[in-house]
Amino acid sequence: MSGVGAAEAVRGGPDDDGPRRAAATRGVLTRVWARREWILVVVGGLALAVLLTWPTMKDPRHTVPGDIGDPALFAYQIAWGGHALLTDPAHLWDANTFYPEPHSLAFTDTVLGYMPFGMIGSGLDDAVLRYNILYVLLHALAFAGAYALTRQLGAHPLGAAVAGVAWAFAPWRLAHAGHMNVISTGGIALCLAMLARGHGWSLRRGHRPDRHKPGWALAGWLVGAWQISLGLAIGLAFAYVMIAVCLVAAALYGWAWWRRGRPVFGRRLLAADLIGGLIFGGATAYMGLAYLRVVDLNPQADRGLNWTEMYSAPWRGLFIAPDSSWLWGDRHAAVRADLFWPPEMALLPGVALIALAAAGVFFSVFRVRHRVLLLVGVAVAVLLALGANTPWHGDPGYLTLSKHLPGWNALRTSGRMMLWISLLMAVLAAGAISALALRARDAAPWGAGPLKRSKFFAARLALLIPLALVVVEGVNKTPHPELIRYPAAMAAAQEPILVLPSGGSLEMSIMLWTANDFPRIPNGIVTFEPASQQRIREVSKTFPDAPSIAALRAEGIRSVVVLPEWLPDTPWVGVPDRATDGLGITREVIDGHILYRLD
Repeated sequence: MSGVGAAEAVRGGPDDDGPRRAAATRGVLTRVWARREWILVVVGGLALAVLLTWPTMKDPRHTVPGDIGDPALFAYQIAWGGHALLTDPAHLWDANTFYPEPHSLAFTDTVLGYMPFGMIGSGLDDAVLRYNILYVLLHALAFAGAYALTRQLGAHPLGAAVAGVAWAFAPWRLAHAGHMNVISTGGIALCLAMLARGHGWSLRRGHRPDRHKPGWALAGWLVGAWQISLGLAIGLAFAYVMIAVCLVAAALYGWAWWRRGRPVFGRRLLAADLIGGLIFGGATAYMGLAYLRVVDLNPQADRGLNWTEMYSAPWRGLFIAPDSSWLWGDRHAAVRADLFWPPEMALLPGVALIALAAAGVFFSVFRVRHRVLLLVGVAVAVLLALGANTPWHGDPGYLTLSKHLPGWNALRTSGRMMLWISLLMAVLAAGAISALALRARDAAPWGAGPLKRSKFFAARLALLIPLALVVVEGVNKTPHPELIRYPAAMAAAQEPILVLPSGGSLEMSIMLWTANDFPRIPNGIVTFEPASQQRIREVSKTFPDAPSIAALRAEGIRSVVVLPEWLPDTPWVGVPDRATDGLGITREVIDGHILYRLD
């Protein structure tokens, strides 16, 4: 059709009828939308992330979302990773904290995949700015990933937008505002979307061999490998999900081969899967071996199932929002107070998401069998999220996996399975919204009177209500405290430096302070206490006296920085008042903090 003919088809001539005009208009709009959709998704996702994480970007060099504990730790990790990659990549895992322990970067979950960003900028202020930017971007990526996944599965753009917002900004995530390793999940949805696209598969149309795209499949595996590098707290379960997906796909492929002869798969796609799968497996092994090395060096780091039992969420936690939820936080205060550990047990995925997902079971663009499978997946994920709090005490269930799957016993907080619950529910919700949107589109009142057209457009406008609801449920009232001021005494000290008091959440701030030049320090905090740190803490309690000074020198410590305002109620409360005469050390007060030089 010529350009003039196409224009006439869109405008409609005297012989055109409504359906023909509608089809022509939709064809033109579809082509235009396809070119601009992903630009709008990226730009809109970024804008939405800035809005729904506000005021993160209000003062991004001095404040962090949540609290000053874990965000300081992750900001430090990213800064150290960038420093190590630029100076000594071979010793990336041998961080400057927990001196003189080796492999200390792997003492806790590590966001290794963000560390290349640590090569941009330097110093403490840049470390905090970098963290806040990544915090906003990870929400944007989660939105875009869920949007891409549900679109590939066959959802309408509006349904995909609802799914993206509902998943990326679910209320339960607000409890983890400081846990960058837990909320960095965008790569999961994006990986699944790319793999589905590469294999020509969707929920609406099934497998279409003519749509195979090996490049997309390989890209999906690479994104999955990067996601694994953001930590095993979320990544390990993701790895096992990928193994399960591969086993199911292989079984279905074998069944189709046996029933119908060899189905079309293609060597290029098979090669992409093999290469990508090896890279994904290599990334998983690399991260897993790093943490196994820590357990070998520090047997006390291995945790028993009592941790899982302690942190398993009760069933009512699935319907309780965290305190930082703007809409539900105060309303759920009374029931939340009954939870043993609300940060890991307030697991509300969103009231709107629950309602939309329930509707998606009965009314959807997806096939009935697929909806049933999604519902079964939600049920299984719910049982796993409850951990030991099922009627059969989690065995079979989460505790069974902890006993038999390598590494699973380290995942002590079963409630983080809400990630998978909310993702599957988002897919169900996208199916329901898409069905409504497509029905409204097909009911276009071409040639109808003004009253009917106004009712039609009112109905189309009403379709935005679910999107508005999930946006409102994503609004936060997360605190954004200012970080503790960097003590100038550390800048004047010679490394290795011991900072007192030692222990508690202050250690995370001390770790972040080392982003200025990365001096070696025995300070640091994880869920276990390394042997050297225990020794240094114990001998330093009588500092400064002759035995403690001799012991610290034997450990290699050259400077001790004391923070008087943090000493009350600690074993080091009397340090500033103790005499140093005849001990062979010097004492200097710098901006209210005390620097002891042991050389």
